[in-house]
Amino acid sequence: MITVENVSKSFPFNGNRVAALRDVSVEVQAGSLFGVVGPADSGKSTLARCIALQERPDRGVVRLDGLNTATLDGRRLREIRRRLGAVGAKSELLAERTIAGNVAAPLEQLGVDGPQRRSRVGSLLDLVGLTARAGQKPGELTDGQRRRVAVARALAAGPAVLVADDPTAGVAPEDAGAVLAVLDRARAELGVTVVVTTQEAGVVRRVCDDVAVLDNGVVVERGSLLDLISSPASWTAQAVLPSIETSRAQAAKYDRSADVVLIGFATVGALLPEAATRFDVELSTIGGGLTRIGDTPVARFRVGVRGERADAALAWIADRGAYVAQPQAVRGPQSVAA
Repeated sequence: MITVENVSKSFPFNGNRVAALRDVSVEVQAGSLFGVVGPADSGKSTLARCIALQERPDRGVVRLDGLNTATLDGRRLREIRRRLGAVGAKSELLAERTIAGNVAAPLEQLGVDGPQRRSRVGSLLDLVGLTARAGQKPGELTDGQRRRVAVARALAAGPAVLVADDPTAGVAPEDAGAVLAVLDRARAELGVTVVVTTQEAGVVRRVCDDVAVLDNGVVVERGSLLDLISSPASWTAQAVLPSIETSRAQAAKYDRSADVVLIGFATVGALLPEAATRFDVELSTIGGGLTRIGDTPVARFRVGVRGERADAALAWIADRGAYVAQPQAVRGPQSVAA
């Protein structure tokens, strides 16, 4: 488990100190895929470097499985850093070495013998789907493929934690999905705890279990992704779920309107039609749509209800596990793309 407790970090700029993180606290469960999302300059990369022990906070503590990393230095710090793999927004591969040679480099530094090293490199290239590219040079690969090689290299020493700072930045859309799939495989097949920073809400929608939203160095939301999207009023729901565009004229046709979030196969498919039948009301979707959070189907609809038992129908939907709220505007970071 990674525990970030009240961490603050600032940097000198034009004779002053500029705060990158302000009293940030997050908890990353072992074996999870945790997303840190926010606009540019929100503090995501600084938080990633603090978790990877590449930066020391000015105040606060980063704990790894309860160990206070602020007390570490010298040999002990180097030992703990080996438990942490890091991938930046730039792959920084060795241009003169083959793909296999790049992945092998950390193992060579650790003195791993030839047969064991080749076996490990082969397994990792299979994990990232680049076995056929083992003998090529980085310049022969796409940006997305190079990013996958960087992930394999970061995993070479067998870290318990992988920190991926904006891993899909600059990667073509057709390659970005493969990069995210590799991170998910690392978590699922190797048991690695993965921390991903991103400006793209779509990244956390596809692969993350839990999320923290940063804005101007402050955590504005955090928790399970499915819990956060349950409230249509949350910033996470607004960023991750389908947008709702309706007019007042549309809503005025109905006795009641509400934003409804439905999670899961059975709920998405059956709950609204059953409510309409049970309460003898007209219930129509007047905005929103469907998406997936990982493998889970999720819908956000604005529904209009007409009939004497409109309120009862909406209450029944809420009682059956859906999340129902009056439509309202939401404030939060505005530059994160869904």
